[in-house]
Formats: sequence, C-alpha cells, structure tokens
Amino acid sequence: MMNNRQLFLNHVGQTSEAPLALEMIRAEGAKLFDADGKEYIDLIGGISVCNVGHRHPKVIAAIKKQLDDYLHIMVYGELVQSPQVQYAKLLTQQLPASLNSVFFTASGSEATEGAMKLSKRFTGRTQIISFKNSYHGSTQGALSIMGDEYWRNAFRPLLPDIMQLRYNSFEDLENITERTACVIAETVQAEAGVITPLNNWLKALREKCTATGTLLVLDEIQCGFGRNGSLWAFEQFDVIPDILLLGKALGGGMPLGAFVADKKMMDALSHDPVLGHINTFGGHPVCCAAGLAAFEVLLEEKLIDAVKAKEQLFMSLLQHPKIKAVRSCGLMISVEFEDFETNKKIIDALITQGVFTDWFLFASNCLRIVPPLVISEEEITTACNKITAILS
Repeated sequence: MMNNRQLFLNHVGQTSEAPLALEMIRAEGAKLFDADGKEYIDLIGGISVCNVGHRHPKVIAAIKKQLDDYLHIMVYGELVQSPQVQYAKLLTQQLPASLNSVFFTASGSEATEGAMKLSKRFTGRTQIISFKNSYHGSTQGALSIMGDEYWRNAFRPLLPDIMQLRYNSFEDLENITERTACVIAETVQAEAGVITPLNNWLKALREKCTATGTLLVLDEIQCGFGRNGSLWAFEQFDVIPDILLLGKALGGGMPLGAFVADKKMMDALSHDPVLGHINTFGGHPVCCAAGLAAFEVLLEEKLIDAVKAKEQLFMSLLQHPKIKAVRSCGLMISVEFEDFETNKKIIDALITQGVFTDWFLFASNCLRIVPPLVISEEEITTACNKITAILS
C-alpha cells in the first residue's frame, strides 16, 4: 500500500521535478510539525500568508462560527454576505480615503487580472507597463506582465501591448505616456530578492502616472499587512496608489485576494458590459471571516510594532563571510549567497536541522526569510544560529 508521499507524487499535479514532499500534519504559531514528529521553525509563513501565525485561536473561532452559518451560497457580488461587508469596511477604514471599494477574489493572481481589466475599462487605454523581475501571479494576464522571460517564454503568445521597465530607473519612467492604461509595480519587489524603491523613485513614478492620466497599481500581495513594518508598505514611501492589490495574508491562512480602488472607478466594471468582472468563489464567506479575524488580531495585538526590532535581530545575527549581502524591509529578508547551488545546499541542510525556508524566483541565490510576524526572539536566534553553524 502506497504512503501519502507516494500518493502525492503519483496523483497530485506537480510544480517541479523535485518537490520537498515533506508531510506536514500540524502547524502552530511559527512552528510546523511533520508526520515523523519533527518540529520546524517556519521562516516562510506560507510565503507571507500566515502573518498572525498558524492557527491563531481567534481565526479558528471565526472559521468555526461561519461554518455554522453558511458556506458558499452564490457567486460573488449578488448577495449581501456579512463577512464580506464587515471585512471590506475594516479594510477601507485602514486605507486612504480614495481606496474605498474592495472587489474580493479567490487569489492574488485573480486580483491582478481584475486590476488589469479595470484599468483598461476605466481609462479606455490598452498599454500596461510593469517592471523587470516583478511577480504578480501566474495566470495568463499576470504572466504577461511577469518580469522574467524564463517563466514567460514557454507560454507565448501572451497579451499584447505590454512594456517592461527597470525598477528604480528614473530614465525609464519617460516611457509612461497618455496611451498607458496603468503601471503595475510591487511596492517592494519580493521575488527579486527584496528590492526596495530608492531615492524617491516611487514618488516620481506616482507623479508621472498622475501627469499622464495613467493609473498606478501597487501590488502588496506579498508585502502588505505589516510585513514591512507599517500596515501598508506604500505608507513608507509617501505615495497612494489608484488601485491596490492584496492577497496572501488577506485571508488569514485561507485563500483570498482583492483589488481596492475608488468606488467611482470600480463601478466601471458593473456596466457596458454588465458583470464586467465576476468570479464564483471570490470573497468566500469562510475566507472573509478568517481574514477579518486575522486583520483584527494584527491590529489589536499590535504585531506590527515589533516588526522592526525583529528585523534588526535577524540582521545582527546573519553575519558570516559566506553571506554576500542581506537585504531587508521589515520581516521580508533576503540572504544572498554565491550561487543557487550554495543556497540550495544551505536550504536542504536547514530543513534537516528543523528550519523551514526556501529561495526566491528571480534571485535563486538568495535564501528567503518571511516568517509569521509572531515569531519569537528565541525562534529567530535559534534559526540564525543554525544558519551560521551550517555555513561554518
């Protein structure tokens, strides 16, 4: 009789030829536990999903309560569902006044697709600009604006009228014109290995978009919800987007995405054609209940207040001659090594030592650290000591 690992390899669609194939059976806080009873410090947090930790009691309670009320009852947008309404209200209360309408989706990729459609519909323009080494999802539209040819090339033809610029290049901003519908940028480039906007470049991008009537779409799918030390990363760079993309931590561990805009803009999707953007499971009531509870925990427990101190603890401990660089923006950290082979050996060794981490799509020589925000100083110290011990 085949075990679960063999069944996984035989019957579950694979994303790589060599998956980790660890069988996890429990998660709590910033810890994972496998079928053999082994414990892992989780430095990935589901890739920026589990910001309030795995299975926070208030999130679990909210899910159980919603299970007793109803699960899916109708496609998104037709019925008043309390979890959607209350979550949208709380989100918009914590956002600038112009970001007052939330369109829920089932994933971050779907949020990207919705924002692309809204931009074209609202502006009447067709060109979309994104940036090299950017990641916004892997559906066909999101893939078309992905900033790396290795992942895009096998699936051509993709969407036409896409232009890619260099992140942090002031010179490249001149390519934004009156025919550009939107510019889509990660507030902090995640899969590029944690690249932050420098020298007021993001403000210059905002000003160029405003001058040309172009919509600025900021992707905070990975970096939102306190990950960078403020509730929204764009707050640190003194800009406000026209459309904000959310996902990952939005659902508190459940699948949920959203794009947020001004209601006057969002209403463009409701007519000519009617149902201009729809989905079945967007804003699923259980996911919204979980996300709402997680967001309330994030605010009530003031988890963001400790992010910068935890970042500094990581930075102080990640010191070794074999580390070429460490880049960080809050609890989004990239540890750079000589090459992918070196990095992969370190990642594999860490897993055997009970530290769970991985690499970045466009920076495969960099080790990813994006833990739950609830990770303790003791867990940080233990993980970093294991990293440096392996390097030695």
